[in-house]
Amino acid sequence: MRESFIDYSMSVIVQRALPDVRDGLKPVHRRILYAMGELGLSPGRPFKKSATVVGDVLGKYHPHGDSSVYDSMVRMVQDFSLRYPLVDGQGNFGSVDGDSAAAYRYTEARLTHMAIELLADIDKETVAFIPNFDGSVDEPSVLPSRAPNLLINGSSGIA
Repeated sequence: MRESFIDYSMSVIVQRALPDVRDGLKPVHRRILYAMGELGLSPGRPFKKSATVVGDVLGKYHPHGDSSVYDSMVRMVQDFSLRYPLVDGQGNFGSVDGDSAAAYRYTEARLTHMAIELLADIDKETVAFIPNFDGSVDEPSVLPSRAPNLLINGSSGIA
């Protein structure tokens, strides 16, 4: 039993909680950015409800709970969490003082120019795609990442 638990814990940490050095993203962040790109939420386009993004990510790529997806998206909006935010948010996305973000039904989001650099040329077979959790759609194993996100924004924590 102990070995099984340790094996499971290590696989979860490696598969979900560690950023991939190739694009500097954890799977949840990669899935959010890819889903937003698929929804056409590029800079200069209208914002879309965060609930739409969360629902799309949950339904297609990341069936691990809405709070983990939204909390990850909120962090990508906050200019005090990332040097170069990857998501442009409209509404209350929390504060440096620890105030939490508004519920996702009250906020809106779209990609930043930096996120577009991470997604650039994804439609040109630059990265491998893998089946999602139920095999219904494919998702990128990593993002092409013209910008070295791990160096630009860093990463911390593993679980």
